[in-house]
Amino acid sequence: MSLLLLGGWPEAERDQWLDLLQAALPGESWLLQPPTAATQAAEVEAAIVANPAHGSLAGLPNLRLIQSVWAGVDKLLTDPTLPADVPLARMVDPAMNEAMVQTALWAVLSLQRGFFTLQAQQRERLWRPPAQPRAADWRVLVLGQGELGGRVARALAAQGYALSAWSRRPVSTERLPGVHGLHGEAVLPAALAQADTVINLLPLTAATAGFFNAGRLAQMKPGSGLVNLARGAQVNEADLLRALDAGHVSHAVLDVFAVEPLPAEHRFWSHPRVTVLPHCAAQTDARSAVAVVVANLLALRAGRPLQYPVDRQRGY
Repeated sequence: MSLLLLGGWPEAERDQWLDLLQAALPGESWLLQPPTAATQAAEVEAAIVANPAHGSLAGLPNLRLIQSVWAGVDKLLTDPTLPADVPLARMVDPAMNEAMVQTALWAVLSLQRGFFTLQAQQRERLWRPPAQPRAADWRVLVLGQGELGGRVARALAAQGYALSAWSRRPVSTERLPGVHGLHGEAVLPAALAQADTVINLLPLTAATAGFFNAGRLAQMKPGSGLVNLARGAQVNEADLLRALDAGHVSHAVLDVFAVEPLPAEHRFWSHPRVTVLPHCAAQTDARSAVAVVVANLLALRAGRPLQYPVDRQRGY
């Protein structure tokens, strides 16, 4: 049997993955292109993928596992040829989780202490010290209580912020010490109205596409900040620009966008209330992520449950 390694990535990045996987799984046979011959296609046991081209995983009769090396699988799930009966697992990479925590801490601290404003004042040579609110007085709302959302919420709570975390469905908050857990649409408007900073870490699904529209943004506390570290499709960019222009949203830290790379003419680049990140808040680190891939492949072969399986109906 053989393993298929496919992705929409530069060749150097693919080769790094291949080197690490070959070191961790000596003796395996690897394919780096979709097989064209039927005999070769029949040999593929598992596919390790990074948003491969649509159709790449069709016609593999003995495929037993699709392992994504990215945390989000929304693009994979839009492939109409994706084999419906093959288990799909997402990536939960410890190094990526830590990077996301670091980015969230930086964004919240910068909003709380006015560091984005100070950066703008430096360009104008303005000496104007800002207020210094306490972390305990700064209300943060994390949307999403999955792996990333939970870790970010715990880290911020540990820094003393007044922390709430929201999800659509009930989630046990025993793993979130110091965090006020919320769930359901009914409580969301009040939570948004109280938060000084809202961090979006929701998965992209049909229910969360366009989540931050004019109505939702209007529910946010006047002068609050938005940090979007999830998916660009969850923000109506025109509505956000209107909220920023009006000052209702004081600042937006945006790592993801409807179109990437962000077009040069987009207003986000020059907007004084926007900080643009080039989709770099947290990236999979192949050095640690390979262990997750190997563990799932060995679990598959031993008949054990997979780590981080995707519920295709929910989309995550």
